This record gives sequence, C-alpha cells and structure tokens, in this order.
Amino acid sequence: MKEKLEKELIDGISLVEMSSYREKVLVDLKEKIKTPSRIAKSTNIGASHVSTALKELREHKLVVCLKPEKKQGRIYKITELGEKVLKYI
Repeated sequence: MKEKLEKELIDGISLVEMSSYREKVLVDLKEKIKTPSRIAKSTNIGASHVSTALKELREHKLVVCLKPEKKQGRIYKITELGEKVLKYI
C-alpha cells in the first residue's frame, strides 16, 4: 500500500510540475471549494484551460468533483493526495 501511495504521489508531482495551469488550479483549490468559473476568475486562466486542468487533476485523484452529475455549477475540492503534492512543489 505504501509503495502504491508513493507512486501516486510521484505521478501527481510530475503531472503538476509539467503545467503551470494545473499548479495554479491546485493551489487555488487549497483555499476553498470552488466552481471552474471561480477558479478561472481567481487564477486569470481561461475557462477551457481550467476545465482541462481539472479533468487531468481529477484523473490523477488530486481533486474531486463533489457534484459530478450536474452539467453546470460543479464544485471541486482538493484531495488529501492533492494536498500532499502541493507540499512537494
């Protein structure tokens, strides 16, 4: 289990390090739960880039969508793994 967590952590760090958009979105979510439009506004990143970053972060279990069934007004939260990744970048 520890080995798997280490791999997930390393993969997450690598993913975030490769993109300033992913890093900014993850840092922004550390403050509080937000919608993609609020993330775009507070980070000055275009909505399409925020959506892409959230999708990639979600696939790597760094963020979670709290209302995935909704088409609009989805809210996102950083995960424990996402918090760990931030400590290393």
